[in-house]
Amino acid sequence: MKSYYDIAGDGGSDIAGQVAAQRARITRNLEGIRHRVAIGSGKGGVGKSTLTTHIAMALRAAGREVAVLDADLNGPTQARLTGLTDVTLVPGAGGMALPRSASGVGVVSLGSFVPESDAVDFDSVASGESHVWRAAREFALLGDLLERVEWGRRDYLLIDLPPGAERTLQYAEFLGEGVAFVLVTVPSDLSRGVVARSVAALRKTPNRSLGYVENMKGYYCERCDEIKPLFPEAGAVDLDVRCLGAVPFDPALARSCDRGEPLPPDSSLPVARALAAVAAAVERSMEDPR
Repeated sequence: MKSYYDIAGDGGSDIAGQVAAQRARITRNLEGIRHRVAIGSGKGGVGKSTLTTHIAMALRAAGREVAVLDADLNGPTQARLTGLTDVTLVPGAGGMALPRSASGVGVVSLGSFVPESDAVDFDSVASGESHVWRAAREFALLGDLLERVEWGRRDYLLIDLPPGAERTLQYAEFLGEGVAFVLVTVPSDLSRGVVARSVAALRKTPNRSLGYVENMKGYYCERCDEIKPLFPEAGAVDLDVRCLGAVPFDPALARSCDRGEPLPPDSSLPVARALAAVAAAVERSMEDPR
């Protein structure tokens, strides 16, 4: 089977020209956004979507205009997290109007349009060989959302990435060097080892790595009002980027996320204070040119 590198030219399709034209349209549509931050991991199941939601809410509570793009097209969760499981993108003055959560954060997620009981499907030009085209179709759809949604003037656009260390590199290349990255791990060497691959991948790009968040750093015991150990102490893998904060696991946070009612930033719970501190660290890092 021929590979991409064995094919001479583009068959007259002008693929490179089409990609460049779309990138220019995306750039124009995002001109009103001051900061773009992608939140990824490499490792699945570390809570990056929950962190994305609550960082967005904390920034919003601090007076920032914030939007979230759920870039995990096959496993979108931002719709449930923000209580937007039944909304429709409607035409606006210059594109599709941006849905807003109860906290005022703009949220675009395929989970708003595709029921959780249905798989997200991508049409293919090659029947029976859809895997060949799936990644291209995913990025085409992501480009459409970036290009066509009325993002407006925002201080922050947070992009919730799918898992996979190689996906971190792919999204860095697709989103461009203007996007900074926050990586999420849990305090185990297994997780840190995978996230370290994402750190290494980002070093091949011009994108900034703001640092990492250590999620599920212990768990909050509701009965005794203490943070107790959850994972064995990790330390064999050095991520070699700054730590932006640590967040404990809290059953109250899990329950609120399932209900689509994220914890408010002014909650007295330790997890809410930790999430607000992470949001503040992200903002300081974005404002710091180093």
